[in-house]
Amino acid sequence: MAIFLTEDSKIIVQGMTGAEGRKHTARMLAAGSDVVGGVTPGKGGRRVEIGTRTLPVFDSVGAAMAETGADVTVVFVPPRFATGAVTEAVDAGIGLAVVITEGIPVHDTASFWAHACATGNRTRVIGPNCPGVISPGRSNAGIIPADITSRGRIGLVSKSGTLTYQLMYELRDLGFSTAVGIGGDPIVGTTHIDALAAFEADPETELIVMIGEIGGDAEERAAAFIKDNVTKPVVGYVAGFTAPEGKTMGHAGAIVSGSSGTAAAKREALEAAGVLVGKTPSETAELARQSLVQTVA
Repeated sequence: MAIFLTEDSKIIVQGMTGAEGRKHTARMLAAGSDVVGGVTPGKGGRRVEIGTRTLPVFDSVGAAMAETGADVTVVFVPPRFATGAVTEAVDAGIGLAVVITEGIPVHDTASFWAHACATGNRTRVIGPNCPGVISPGRSNAGIIPADITSRGRIGLVSKSGTLTYQLMYELRDLGFSTAVGIGGDPIVGTTHIDALAAFEADPETELIVMIGEIGGDAEERAAAFIKDNVTKPVVGYVAGFTAPEGKTMGHAGAIVSGSSGTAAAKREALEAAGVLVGKTPSETAELARQSLVQTVA
């Protein structure tokens, strides 16, 4: 099955005519994704050659959906236009919006996320400031390299794009059903818990790898959810054990105050829920490997 993204997903790219949009559209196409067009207001009616494909450009998400049947959008627009782009996608009723853009003000993210909730959560928002979602061998929506892993039985949910890539590479021989980069901003659309619930329900996912980082309480809330709702083995890693107190590290949400949001507190909560937590990414990969072997046995 895979979660959120399958071989049947039809993808449009908001900002496809820009440099980043064009580059990553080419990579998504090379990965086998069914990219059916792009959206750039004012450029509707044009056609753009990307790789071996010629793709139509539309003025709006609604027009693109009506013409192509698209059910996924990947957002590659500058931060100041991101709220409008995501709001437009939500209003059009598209099923999945993957927001790659980083540097979106938290207030803006809160605005389009609240709008998505107010309209009945018809649109699943992943991100912002995320690498996207990939179901290897099926589809890729975002910037995750498609050639670093294979299709398999592990589900991965991560705040960190870089660690997503590392774990996918280290476990490439076992492969992944889906990998979801949720982003590390203080407010994100899809959470660890959302992905955990989807992986728990996915018959092709046999083991879940969860990557968190310092700041906030998302990992603690995920630990409570795992304890009460997840029957599959979960292996975790928390980035930021050496981060200095009170300093934002990398992601906007990665900041600790006192004992709140520390890597140690998150690891303790996860281990109390039965999650095996690695001290390093490589150790986490090895724990996942051993756990999957035991599950099969």
